[in-house]
Amino acid sequence: MTSTTTTWPDARGILPDDAGRATLVGRAWTPAGPSVVVLRPEGVVDVSRAFPTMRALTEHADPIAALAAADGPVLGSLDDLVANTPPETRDPARPWLLSPIDLHVVKAAGVTFPVSMLERVIEERARGDQDAAASIRAEILATIGGSLDALKPGSDEAAALKALLIERGWWSQYLEVGIGPDAEVFTKAPVLATVGALVDVGVHPASQWNNPEPEVVLVVSSAGRIVGASLGNDVNLRDVEGRSALLLGKAKDNNASASLGPFIRLFDDGYGIADLRASVVRLSIDGEEGYRLDGTSELARISRDPVDLVGQVVGAHHQYPDGFVLYLGTMFAPVEDRDVPGRGFTHRDGDLVRIAEPRLGTLVNRVRSTSDAEPWTFGIDALCRSLSARGLL
Repeated sequence: MTSTTTTWPDARGILPDDAGRATLVGRAWTPAGPSVVVLRPEGVVDVSRAFPTMRALTEHADPIAALAAADGPVLGSLDDLVANTPPETRDPARPWLLSPIDLHVVKAAGVTFPVSMLERVIEERARGDQDAAASIRAEILATIGGSLDALKPGSDEAAALKALLIERGWWSQYLEVGIGPDAEVFTKAPVLATVGALVDVGVHPASQWNNPEPEVVLVVSSAGRIVGASLGNDVNLRDVEGRSALLLGKAKDNNASASLGPFIRLFDDGYGIADLRASVVRLSIDGEEGYRLDGTSELARISRDPVDLVGQVVGAHHQYPDGFVLYLGTMFAPVEDRDVPGRGFTHRDGDLVRIAEPRLGTLVNRVRSTSDAEPWTFGIDALCRSLSARGLL
């Protein structure tokens, strides 16, 4: 049953620190259907007459200039839409916020931080058993004998470490994508399946060991150009993926298991790839029983540059005609015990997850079972029919 006691943030609580200088775009549900919106001093402006889809905006040769020339009705203040977004208090006759993307393919990079790679190796060795994870973690860290932060994937040094670990009996498929030449990039969710801020994220009820993955998300055009960024939660089922990497789809792609938002910050003269590389993502989890967990993920410690990761996704080898988003991975891998000593962290129903970055805002979601989160019912066919009925196609 959905709680009515969750304390959701107001508009100020989800905006970037420099929101007045940022170009922030998103999507909102209106009584007529989904609309592309831009945040302006007068409120949340519906620009769907100029850009029927977010794809149309992010594919434009100059999204900033095109957006500046676009106009439309004001749907309301951001406070109005934020207050009407949580499902338990929503008035369906008034607009609310959606995930800011629509037709983009949802891609995600894995084990892009050394600590993340080590945790995947531990999961694999533990075969999904939380009780075995702590002793395995201690053993493998003793084998490595130092930090991996400076290790460049694909380098001679990385190959030497991989050979050492294999010699010591620590072979893992995650070593190949963690320190080998090719990144792990997978499809996180179907098109239109992501959820936005201020709604529930889903954790499969069969999972007993899971965690959020707070990440910076790139928004990339079909030409491979990074046009903006957002925040994401790549919800992960550690016990499922730990049993077999071939269960990645079950571990990663479930109802409401990919959240993204609260907005896309478009690249402009005041925010670009250098600013993004300096991102520091902060995570907090508040449980209904008073539990609190804080974590930080510094993008500067990523082992593969974001531009290099984009190059591994799109090019002559693979095209994305509607563009894509790319979750960049996280260094957050909680090992602190929440309930039973030695069993680490796992979510409880009702956890409130905040993923914040000063230049990108704060993505806030509440954890629910996938079967209790709002079902995904609005797909590509429904979007096409809605746009056609409104004369936007």
